Amino acid sequence: MECGKCFTDKASSLKHQQVHTGEKPFSCSECGKCFASKGSIVVHLRSHTGERPFECLECGLYFSDKSQLLKHQNTHVGVKPFSCSECGRCFSRNAHLIRHQRTHTGERPYSCTECNRHFTNKVNLVSHMRSHTGERPFSCSECGKRFVFNAQLIVHQRTHTGEKPFACTYCEAKFSSKPNLVKHVWIHTGEKPFPCTQCDKHFRRKSHLAVHIKTHSTASAYSCDKCGKCFRFKGFLDRHVKIHET
Repeated sequence: MECGKCFTDKASSLKHQQVHTGEKPFSCSECGKCFASKGSIVVHLRSHTGERPFECLECGLYFSDKSQLLKHQNTHVGVKPFSCSECGRCFSRNAHLIRHQRTHTGERPYSCTECNRHFTNKVNLVSHMRSHTGERPFSCSECGKRFVFNAQLIVHQRTHTGEKPFACTYCEAKFSSKPNLVKHVWIHTGEKPFPCTQCDKHFRRKSHLAVHIKTHSTASAYSCDKCGKCFRFKGFLDRHVKIHET
């Protein structure tokens, strides 16, 4: 009666009418949020349980519903129908294009109520808020360890399963996470992405750069409790302390 659309059975007709009435008879027992269909609440409940039953066979990522998986799979087959009018870069999802366009406009519409930091997308804001609340909603079913992000949990779980889905194209090495693979590949390519701002040296790891920077400083950060002598590096202090212990 509302839109003239026809259905083959009464159940489908009644379900469609909820679009017009706004009725949402299915409520979440965890947070009280309401949904129009049972299927929608089943998907929503996974946000509380952390369940992600749909796996991408290409890269091993998991998703809470099939539509997310199908959209993700476009990134592997190269289907990128959404292009940026500013730089021509293409994306598999319109949401990704909208987020990318903010790099041109500088727009950061999502702000933190605690520290007033601003973010380009809601996902980054939600993740940031956990730094204030201390929330770690993703827990490992094997050991109980909890994580801020689901991606961290997925990588951690591989310590139990031994899974290493990221393979080096230069050698036979395999890794449980992509960042570890990227760092390993630098050994083959010779890339050193962390430059010293005080000299022309470059480093493969940020921690190595941090140690190197101290060689430019006259400050001595580590002091001996026994004699007060100061050292720029903790390793030098540790060796010195052993002199007092012997």
